Amino acid sequence: MRRGSTLRIVIFGLSITSSWGNGHATTFRALARALHDRGHRIVFYERDVEWYASNRDMPEPPFCEVRLYSDWNEIRKSAISETNSADVVMVGSYCPDGLAIIEELGDSCVPVKTFYDIDTPITVSQLREIGRTDYLRADQLPIFDIYFSFTGGPMLREIESFGARVAVPLYCSFDPAEYRRFGVNKRFACDLSYMGTYAPDRQEKIDQLLCEPARQLATRKFIVAGPQYPKSIKWPDNVRRITHLNPRWHARFYSSSRLTLNVTRRDMVRAGYSPSVRLFEAAACGATIISDNWPGLETFFTPGEQILLPTNSEDVVHILRDTTPEELDRIGAQAQERVLAEHTSAKRAAEFEHHVAEISRPEAVEESTPTLSSASF
Repeated sequence: MRRGSTLRIVIFGLSITSSWGNGHATTFRALARALHDRGHRIVFYERDVEWYASNRDMPEPPFCEVRLYSDWNEIRKSAISETNSADVVMVGSYCPDGLAIIEELGDSCVPVKTFYDIDTPITVSQLREIGRTDYLRADQLPIFDIYFSFTGGPMLREIESFGARVAVPLYCSFDPAEYRRFGVNKRFACDLSYMGTYAPDRQEKIDQLLCEPARQLATRKFIVAGPQYPKSIKWPDNVRRITHLNPRWHARFYSSSRLTLNVTRRDMVRAGYSPSVRLFEAAACGATIISDNWPGLETFFTPGEQILLPTNSEDVVHILRDTTPEELDRIGAQAQERVLAEHTSAKRAAEFEHHVAEISRPEAVEESTPTLSSASF
């Protein structure tokens, strides 16, 4: 496969049509759009499930063809036929039919087979404990030529120790055409915002870094946007809730907050080197970010200059009360400059192309030996 050639790429993933309760859709959209802009053809297979069907914010992406299906066995033959003509196949974490699809890839003639783990710490934790997840087994790892990972750092070598041929980071990214600085939208104007789906292991930090400051600063405005929060949560009176925010409003949301909060899942904190897509999207809008801390964060942003890392609610209150607007704007602008240089979707598409080209070199192909032979692609 020549570097710079047009690729036919087939992706099996959780969702690209609906961002409801997941971060996969915006990640796949950014990558697929950037690859499309570079001349590649993308087909995305997505199981048609009720909770996404009723919340599709991009039912027909203009940058890829979507194949919705209700049962894998019903579309298996047509998927095999389409995949056989592909240059690259990608299976994503939490793909509902991942185990069956990967089995089919075992004896495939597809030139490059890849796995994209958007949930690496969760995957690795389960591989350690029981040797499998609902979407990937440890014995299936050698099938893939490249294991793309949302998490970098030392965990990449552990993935290879499980049998992956090569594990490389392919961090989340953003599309600068979608995520950029807008004027303040009155609907989202506030002193501190947070956007994210409810997760029990994040809620304690949200309470500490947003709710407690809200209680202490009763005249300030706070917003929490995201689905699945239990009705039992008692939010301070000055915290406004938005159940779900369509991605087309995300940039305006971030652009309208004096500060925005990033809170990381426990597994991601333990693994380190796991930036969320929200982190880069917020920075792309020039938002001033306050975040929990985790190993490797300093490789993405310079603490104190491009991101603020409070350790408790008092630190947040101090930032809100005592930091000048000019200083907050400076921090947001430096974060924006950093992500525009390093974390755009175009940058990720180029990294994807590079790794695919590297694995496709004749000497790399000669070194490659299939491990499973029971499949039928």
